Amino acid sequence: MQSVCAPLLQRVDIQVDFLALQPAQPYPFPWPFLGFFRIFPETVLMRPAPLLPLVVDADKRYDLVILAYQVWFLSPSQPMSAFLATPEAARLLKGSPVVTLIGCRNMWLMAQEKVKQRLADLGARLVDNIALTDACGTAASFLATPLWLFTGRQKPYSWVPRAGIDEAEIVAASRFGAAMVQRLTADALPIEQPMLKGLGAVRIDETLIGSEKVGNRSFQLWSRLLAALGPQQSRRRATGLVLYIVFLICLIVTVVPLGALLKKLLAPLLKARTQREKAYFAGPSGE
Repeated sequence: MQSVCAPLLQRVDIQVDFLALQPAQPYPFPWPFLGFFRIFPETVLMRPAPLLPLVVDADKRYDLVILAYQVWFLSPSQPMSAFLATPEAARLLKGSPVVTLIGCRNMWLMAQEKVKQRLADLGARLVDNIALTDACGTAASFLATPLWLFTGRQKPYSWVPRAGIDEAEIVAASRFGAAMVQRLTADALPIEQPMLKGLGAVRIDETLIGSEKVGNRSFQLWSRLLAALGPQQSRRRATGLVLYIVFLICLIVTVVPLGALLKKLLAPLLKARTQREKAYFAGPSGE
């Protein structure tokens, strides 16, 4: 977010307000293994923990709103889901052009679909999307990203690749802010069209599209089941979570690679459909 906004902050004719979303009960970091999975049902079902009140002028209107969020369990992170359900979000976003900025491991399509729906419900206009993913790749990040979460270190061991978005890619993200500056200073008309076309704002890995869809359906089913077992700290939910974690690991190491392989084998037959899906998920900014 700081990199994207750097060109905006350099302009004396542009005012930038940073509004941090602060959970009423802060999340731990590093995050204990089972504690992280306890919030799985509420995250997927978008029943987040509450936020502290957002300090913002209710009557203030913005020419552009940038929403930066992470992906948890193929869903927007709880702080973002909580914000999108607040009266403040309804006032700030109604009729406003919005750019979403995602930082995640590798899968963000289903989370963005949920954010798109919430934005549409609030009357906001999604004009651009930026998605930056972990540099070490799908297979390596399967180990590196959880270790970062559970240890608090991006490279806890010498034999593990560094987790997270590459620093060079973060620095290069300032190009998106430069494009926003160009549009904001061009005229006083409302922003209606994408500003980031041709800048590589997103990259769609077509081999993961099917896996995300299957994973999202599975997560919805398991979330309802685990939520029905009891509250977050209950023993029944903990027992169900152990079964779920085993299932999830099996899903990731079997269904995801098999799905990617099947997608690759069928690619010649599904070329037109795949291109349509890629174009849809890449919107509105495009690859």
